[in-house]
Amino acid sequence: MTVRNKITLLFALIVFLLLSLLCGCVYYFAYHDRAENIRTQLTNAALSADKMLGQSKIFNQELMNKIYSSRVIALKNKTVQAYNENNKRIFAYSETLTDILPVDKNILDQARANGSLFFSVGNKEAIAYLNATNRIVTVTAAFDEDGKRTMQHLQIILWLSLIGGTLVAFISGYIFSKALLLPVKKIADEVNIISAQSLTHRIKSGKLNDEWGYLTKTLNDLLDRLQESFELQHRFISSAAHELSTPLTSISSQLEVSLQRSRQAHEYREVMQSVYQDVRELSKLTQTLLEFATASGTTGGLELKLIRIDEVLMRLPAEMIKQDKAYSVKLMFDKLPEDEKKLFVFGNAELLFTAIKNVVANACKYSDNRLANVRLVVNQTDIIISIEDNGKGISVNELKNIFQPFYRAEGNRTITGFGVGLPLVKRIIKLHKGQINVSSVLGKGTTVVISLPMI
Repeated sequence: MTVRNKITLLFALIVFLLLSLLCGCVYYFAYHDRAENIRTQLTNAALSADKMLGQSKIFNQELMNKIYSSRVIALKNKTVQAYNENNKRIFAYSETLTDILPVDKNILDQARANGSLFFSVGNKEAIAYLNATNRIVTVTAAFDEDGKRTMQHLQIILWLSLIGGTLVAFISGYIFSKALLLPVKKIADEVNIISAQSLTHRIKSGKLNDEWGYLTKTLNDLLDRLQESFELQHRFISSAAHELSTPLTSISSQLEVSLQRSRQAHEYREVMQSVYQDVRELSKLTQTLLEFATASGTTGGLELKLIRIDEVLMRLPAEMIKQDKAYSVKLMFDKLPEDEKKLFVFGNAELLFTAIKNVVANACKYSDNRLANVRLVVNQTDIIISIEDNGKGISVNELKNIFQPFYRAEGNRTITGFGVGLPLVKRIIKLHKGQINVSSVLGKGTTVVISLPMI
């Protein structure tokens, strides 16, 4: 079943239930009003008969018949009967001579017990009324022809209103649902146009400021992220292919040249030494790309546990010396909290160490004195790690591109590197729900601030 049909049926069902409730209430109150009206009329007739019966000096059957036949009331087929305390009928009046109202002893007993009793006999409605003084029970009955005709007319009107209202609700709901779902159809039609080759296309939102506008904005934001991801993937693949082909081409060329003729042992050694250097660079690049791919995923496939951040930082000096004996790290822990729990973060220890190590290695590499200053500060909600160097800095125009894979600043291209370190760092920090910010002043140095949420 389509959404349009579901909305139409639901709308029609709601209207049907509301109209049913309304019609039911109208009929209920009309029915009870008619019943109360005939009860009042029958009671008044019984009181009149009881009053006449109590006046024994002027009472006679003929006079009572004349009085009742001359009364003008809306009730038809009126019948009046009176019974003494021995349940003997002492008076009877009927518009039709053969119309005798059957009244059994139970009705008279209930009337004497309760004072009055309203009941039905055939198509007539009747009331039995007790005179407490003389213990006479007066029974009056009549057929409410006008009242029942009115109720029948009302019933027809209510049924027609219910059926007609439901049909109108169904038709209007069908039309309304079409107008309601029209923006969804337009959105779906525009989404069908979009493919991997046309990610620049966006859904027109117009001036809608409702749920459809919100849906359009959400889808456009999703397309922006997809486009950015596709472009990033394309640049990454192109750059990775270029970076991988460079050492492979160098290795292939050197081996090809060395095999063109016989050479001395030292010449082969030189070629092998050069190839070895290229293989090492290729291995480093491959390892970096693997780390980048790992950090580009989600936390679902990573081993996560509690990490004490100061212990991670303490590994840096020895690690930097292993990379280059000229590198040095100065650790500064400012006002560490007394509560050790505030030094813990939740994440993957090796990935987090790789991220911080890459930033520190860059600081050492680009500093004039090969020194990186690492400062640890803990506030109320975050653990902040800042890494400073005293290098030549990065210009504002280049600063916005440093997190792009394989991007390298103009002045740094002569220094060994692949341009994957900072993008890798950003991915790892993002996996740990942290933030990274870089500020730089030309001629003075660069500062990288990593903020991680504490547990």
